[in-house]
Amino acid sequence: MQAVEGMDRPLFVLDADWRFSYVNPAGAAALDRSVDDLQGQGIWEQFPEAVGGPFEELYRHVRETGESGSTEAWFGPLGTWFRADAFLTGAGLVVTYDDVTQRRRTEEERAAAVAAREAAAVQAAAAAAHAEASARHLVLLGDISQAMTATTDVDEAVARFAALVVPLLADWCLVSVVDPDGTRRDVGRAHSDPAMVGAVHRYADLRVRSNRLSAPVPTALASGRPVVIADLTEDDVAVMVADEVSREALEPLRSSAVATFPLLARGEQFGAFTLVNGRERGPHTELELRTAEIASRRAALALDNARLASAAAQMAERMQHSLLSPPVQPDHLELAVRYRPATRGVSIGGDWYDAFLQPDGDTVLVIGDVMGHDIEAAAAMGQVKTLVRAIAFDRLEEPAGVLRRVDHALVGLDVPAMATALVCRVEQDDADRAAGVRRLLWSTAGHPDPMLLLADGTVQDLTAPVGPPLGIGWRGPRADGEVLVPPDSTLLLFTDGLFERRGVLLDDSRAQLRELLAASAGRTLDDLCDGLLAGMLGEGAEDDVAVLAVRAHPVAGERPAVAGPEVLPPLLGRPA
Repeated sequence: MQAVEGMDRPLFVLDADWRFSYVNPAGAAALDRSVDDLQGQGIWEQFPEAVGGPFEELYRHVRETGESGSTEAWFGPLGTWFRADAFLTGAGLVVTYDDVTQRRRTEEERAAAVAAREAAAVQAAAAAAHAEASARHLVLLGDISQAMTATTDVDEAVARFAALVVPLLADWCLVSVVDPDGTRRDVGRAHSDPAMVGAVHRYADLRVRSNRLSAPVPTALASGRPVVIADLTEDDVAVMVADEVSREALEPLRSSAVATFPLLARGEQFGAFTLVNGRERGPHTELELRTAEIASRRAALALDNARLASAAAQMAERMQHSLLSPPVQPDHLELAVRYRPATRGVSIGGDWYDAFLQPDGDTVLVIGDVMGHDIEAAAAMGQVKTLVRAIAFDRLEEPAGVLRRVDHALVGLDVPAMATALVCRVEQDDADRAAGVRRLLWSTAGHPDPMLLLADGTVQDLTAPVGPPLGIGWRGPRADGEVLVPPDSTLLLFTDGLFERRGVLLDDSRAQLRELLAASAGRTLDDLCDGLLAGMLGEGAEDDVAVLAVRAHPVAGERPAVAGPEVLPPLLGRPA
């Protein structure tokens, strides 16, 4: 017993009546009592909090079975975790126990640290996933802006928009456009599964006429606010879709969630776009809806810009057509004209051509280029063209004189324009008519020299002294060139955009044009012009291009059918 008495490990012995028959000092101290306080006292009366707990369960089990056992539990009154080991002896139930509070605390702290690290890892992974998703959405918004602003065609822009938003924002998408006359069209259509694109088209073809006013698109268009249905039911579909055929077309798409956003910009409604998820994907997330709302605003602004650009292009085209009037088709001369705007700008610029008759019946041909590629250049071109036409018509003088008067008029009238120009006059006196030829007089104000294609394929560069451009008030001399134009030859006038190329020598470019023109001998005038444009420009022009071609058909006989009908000013008629 002395050995037990001196043990550092707490120990007590319980008799058959659950009284402390022995407690060593270490055991009494661990229980916050003295040996005298516990000796002979009942354990359940001294520690009623243990009744029904894991310690009583252990002690009774050992006494009933004779099997030793142990437990580890929290004892509230002492604020201590104890590990108790019990075994049955002839002296009674022996219990040894240890205060394991510090160990448990250390384990709990370690477990808490592990849990905190795991939670932090989970949180970091979630944050990384959210950041990645947010980055993808930001990229999408940038792609939408870039793709939709790259075209002025509204339908093309809408189609690009629909293709971009799936599958990131939804399983499939429809984009509706409201035309200026109020007509709604489902233009943009896309599905993340190529096998379901046909089903989307079938439903979209029916949707506009089958949508009730309660459907998401009419509702969004009427209110100007998004419509989100997180859980689309069959009852919702029955309320929104008017006819059975449309509902049957919708069924294969297995729609479970719908989000519709109006396309609204600068106070005007351009349409709406609808995002739809299938049953496997479920409702749209908060991030998807937020991105979709931003995308709707960007798309609407792009559509508005596209419409404005389209309207500006149409206006420019009408203005250009009004400035570039169709040429006359006098006597046995056949004229063809072409105009190609620079691909980088609007369809309007400073290049022009003109062909008209003077009162004496001679034909005046003009081609020129006002600096610039915009509406201002076109407006200046209109003034220069009008001056050339008026002065050449009023004064029956050589082309050099016309250019001299036009130059002075531009300066005197303070027209803010500088231009190159080539003025030609096709004339024929009695001797020329008897010889079956025509005579060409021309003068150039800084403009590229014309070319003459003979019937046998020979190409002549028509050179004459080059005067300075118009608009500087040049008072020095200007000179004319003169050449006979044989039957079946073709005169070609053009602006520098036809042959000038960055990085290519001008002589090389003119040589290429000369070769193409020579190869065009025997072709109709329209084919010749189209072939030259295709061969020299390809798909696009770096600069505005104007071309005026004149085919001199034989004087004798009737005007050939290939030349088309004669076209003369109504008040001038056929010259005598």
